[in-house]
Amino acid sequence: MKHGKKYQDSIKLVEKQKLYDPREGIETVLSTAKAKFDETVEASIRLGVDPRHADQQVRGAVVLPHGTGKKVRVLVFAKGDKAKEAEAAGADFVGDDDLVKKIQTENWFGFDVCVATPDMMGTIGRIARILGPKGLMPNPKSGTVTMDVAKAIADIKAGKVEYRVDKTSIVHVPVGKVSFGADKLVENLNTLMEAIIKAKPATAKGTYIKSLVVSTTMGPGVKFNSMKF
Repeated sequence: MKHGKKYQDSIKLVEKQKLYDPREGIETVLSTAKAKFDETVEASIRLGVDPRHADQQVRGAVVLPHGTGKKVRVLVFAKGDKAKEAEAAGADFVGDDDLVKKIQTENWFGFDVCVATPDMMGTIGRIARILGPKGLMPNPKSGTVTMDVAKAIADIKAGKVEYRVDKTSIVHVPVGKVSFGADKLVENLNTLMEAIIKAKPATAKGTYIKSLVVSTTMGPGVKFNSMKF
């Protein structure tokens, strides 16, 4: 794969074999940002787990202290008073069967996160095969199946991110934007790493955090020393 001149210039700023400490690593990542738009900064964490086993699934959510820099559109499946509560809390879309039908028939995905009250899960089950592959299915572990819809919406709008290990044992999570600067990005990264370390399955053996690479949308990956978290 051939890369453009900006990428080639950026990669010269990174020492390939070096494992960077958090602060220096983030500063290096920021130095590689050459795009004209505000690039997202993403962490890719390789874990020493086997995601084929249910007891080694790593999944959860954490509120980043400085958010992600992205405006998140929240859809809430709820009825009655809970629907009113969701609307008052700032949900972008609120409904029940009507939204399920819209997703089914129109292939509509004008939202980023789904929240649901427990009583709605049977209804949502009809579109589980549509929402699941896109990572949009509400789940109690990530706090998106709850009676406290107002808190769920507030957390998501404040910068709550979900993390989930994929089939290659890697977790990909955005930790902010280049415009945040080093201080905020370091705090966000520290918060994310603390959550993932706490989520270590009891059955995971050997080294848990195998590698941590951080990059901007268009930039090269920078390897971090995971022992510093």
